[in-house]
Amino acid sequence: MQDLDILQEFLIESAENLSRLDHEMVELERRPQDRELLASIFRTIHTIKGTCGFFGYERLEAIAHITENILNELRNGTRDLDTPLASLLLAAVDAIKKILASIEANQTEGGVFEGGLLSDLELAWRHPEQMTSLPPAPTASLPVLQAAEAPPAPVREQESHPTLRVDVGLLDRLMNLVGELVLTRNQVLQYNAAQDDTVLNGISHRLNLITAELQERVMKTRMQPVSRIFNQFPRVVRDLATALNKQITLEIEGAETELDRTLVEAIKDPLTHIVRNSCDHGIEAPAERLRQGKPAGGRLALRAFHEGGQVNIEISDDGAGIDPQRIRAKVIERGILSAEQVARLNDREAVNLVFLPGFSTAQAVTKVSGRGVGMDVVRTHIEGIGGTVELQSRPGQGTTLLIRIPLTLAIVPGLLVNAGGERFVIPQLSLHELIRLEGDAAHNAIEFVHATPVFRRRNVLLPVADLCQILNLPGQRNPEELNIVIVQVDGRRFGLIVDAINDTEEIVVKPLWHELKSLNCYAGATIMGDGGIALILDVAGIGVRSGVIAHSGQSAAATEAVEPAGGSIDSRQSLLLLRAGGLKRLAMPLGKVARLETIRAAQVEFAAGRSVVQYRDRVLPLVSVVQMLDGAPSPESDVLQAVVYRNGATDIGLVVDEIVDIVEDTVSSPIATDRPGLLGSAVVGGLVTDFLDLEAMAQWASPASTESLARLAREIAK
Repeated sequence: MQDLDILQEFLIESAENLSRLDHEMVELERRPQDRELLASIFRTIHTIKGTCGFFGYERLEAIAHITENILNELRNGTRDLDTPLASLLLAAVDAIKKILASIEANQTEGGVFEGGLLSDLELAWRHPEQMTSLPPAPTASLPVLQAAEAPPAPVREQESHPTLRVDVGLLDRLMNLVGELVLTRNQVLQYNAAQDDTVLNGISHRLNLITAELQERVMKTRMQPVSRIFNQFPRVVRDLATALNKQITLEIEGAETELDRTLVEAIKDPLTHIVRNSCDHGIEAPAERLRQGKPAGGRLALRAFHEGGQVNIEISDDGAGIDPQRIRAKVIERGILSAEQVARLNDREAVNLVFLPGFSTAQAVTKVSGRGVGMDVVRTHIEGIGGTVELQSRPGQGTTLLIRIPLTLAIVPGLLVNAGGERFVIPQLSLHELIRLEGDAAHNAIEFVHATPVFRRRNVLLPVADLCQILNLPGQRNPEELNIVIVQVDGRRFGLIVDAINDTEEIVVKPLWHELKSLNCYAGATIMGDGGIALILDVAGIGVRSGVIAHSGQSAAATEAVEPAGGSIDSRQSLLLLRAGGLKRLAMPLGKVARLETIRAAQVEFAAGRSVVQYRDRVLPLVSVVQMLDGAPSPESDVLQAVVYRNGATDIGLVVDEIVDIVEDTVSSPIATDRPGLLGSAVVGGLVTDFLDLEAMAQWASPASTESLARLAREIAK
């Protein structure tokens, strides 16, 4: 039993040392004269060699012994490190890892003898002049995207240098007990709030403080730095660059950022796949980069940092980027979407189609990629742990993926809401803003664009969804109140209408029952302070189920739009698309739009020869876009579609034939025009679009001078 304990200690120490050895070997290849780095590598191999001899592991000892001899020569300066020798040493490290894994599994060295590797090591040591060719490059372990439980790992005490090895199962059990304690604490606090007992109040306050501190300490013991994952990537990138005949430099920042150990394990495979894609698809070959005026060597950067109670991991490269036109062509070719559907997508939406299941632009299947299994699984894995993935790419300049994940999955803060008489929890990670309206403001807050409800917030139209309607619950809402929770998923925001908004609370996440796992609108459940159960909402699933967002990340009928600067044609804008007369595609900046109104023709009156309507205790001038642009009378209709926009202190209504859509897209190829009422034309979403001249519309609607209006106001005041 004592020998087994010593063996387990040896295996754990060896695993710790080898986890950083890949990184150190790649760094040594860049800095072969770094004596400190050489000494660290030598000590690791020397320790493994010395200990394995004690247990009688002859094959492991033989490989470690010759590797140690070569490293000793490098350390003494009697030979130089070159690429063939570096590859051979990495192969030796891989063999040591494999044998140690076999020893951990069944206490034997395994059935495969590394005779060829030993011969190569002997040759490199005794006859280095005969190493004239590069041996086959070793390949770093590239994990398949699947769930895998990590072996027990050391847990380090945070405040002091001594360490204590604790079984991971024990930590998991301790975390579960803390979760139950948090539930009990919540129940006590809720009961105490309804009592008038000073003694109980003091006890509950003390219980709250102790529970909070215990929860924090236990969570810290489960925290591990992302360096545990990041340290494997220098080797991965080095091997891939060699296999692909590319030059790639890896930059790592924020490796000390800590995560719950379960999340560290969960993100390892998705990150590996993204790094592999960046090396294969993203960064170009040296000749191609030079042809484009770039340095021959590409750059891949990994960055981790805390922000807003979550961990952000950013993977960026300076490669070819993603061509949205190529994505569109592939989607049509594979029959995933029709040409008509693809034509409605802007470039950002087209690029996000890479997350579709089975999508790939690779021309052939290789060892690295091309099987169409990847980015959709990456997103599924990340969303499965409560995270999000955002993709940004510029053709010719590179690609950036931003992954946001919670610090832990066991206990998370959430907002309690009511809908249809039931309680639900919205994870704080998805919250953006809370809105409560009363009276007339509640009655008039929701507008419609093509039957899609939207809410205007700071000159931005946000799509909204009613939680009761989504979940088929009976509505119990006070008609004089409107509660909207603004949530965010995949970089998009939308409003969720609920019956009531309650307090935030730390909740203990419980997995869903087996029968409910197929429901994509729930992420779990929790037990409340009164013993009742509340379901935790999956915001992404709610968005998909309501039609606000789509599976592929593209917008639905209405999406969040960013207010453009000014009223002129800009490089990227949020636009309201209109149709009027013979002009099938007109646009105006969405930020200029105040409201979208439906006006009955019987309400239209005339003042000074101009069409007006009484609107919110004001006289609203109406401008017929058809009449102004074409000189033709507006078609007769019982109902008019009007876009109300603000011109200084005056509201003006533009009467159009149809309000077509809201888009956010890059505006390209602008051309000027001398046609009155238009600023010019440009390409929006692949189609030529005319832009309205809102100043000209205002002059058409208000021919009276400012002075005459001022005199009229003074006369009315008398």
